Amino acid sequence: MSVQDMIAPGFSDPVFQSQAAFRALLAALSEPGTLQRVTVAIAPPEGLATATATALLTLADYETPVWLPEALRNGPAGAWLRFHCGAALVDEPASAAFAVIDGAAGTPALSAFNPGNDQFPDRSTTVFVQCAALEGGAETTLSGPGIPGTRKVAPQGLRAGFWAEVRENGALYPLGVDLVLCHGDGMLGLPRTTRIEEAR
Repeated sequence: MSVQDMIAPGFSDPVFQSQAAFRALLAALSEPGTLQRVTVAIAPPEGLATATATALLTLADYETPVWLPEALRNGPAGAWLRFHCGAALVDEPASAAFAVIDGAAGTPALSAFNPGNDQFPDRSTTVFVQCAALEGGAETTLSGPGIPGTRKVAPQGLRAGFWAEVRENGALYPLGVDLVLCHGDGMLGLPRTTRIEEAR
């Protein structure tokens, strides 16, 4: 069996499916805290949620370095991204355009990723945070652009201190990373403009 045969397929209709996935991502980041779902049917590699894999398949290419936890980088997920996206997988979080972290893991901190710079704040890392669930956890209250008044989210499987990190990240605006929380085919956007009003 060839290496290609061992790697799960990507998009069957790249143009249509990547456009649909991009619209879901755009909705997640422009309406922070709203649950968006990817409707693209792919079989993600081990270690990546469907939403995470679909987003990376849509966004990553040879010009966008990707950071993965070592176990994913050296396993099927890393091989899948190299094959389908041509993306370079980097060892240093600060070198990444896109990154995937386990929301429950203690490291790396959000501050380890590239927040952009004064000239190019848009060159910061977009971090996909894989969670145990996007609903049913302790409620956190969000406010900011794209949120009329406030909005509550309740993801599960996030490390202690995660929301404090998100608050500190927002204080860097216009610098800072943008976050997308993922589980299954669902995603919640938390751009750097989102304020954490309350976390229990």
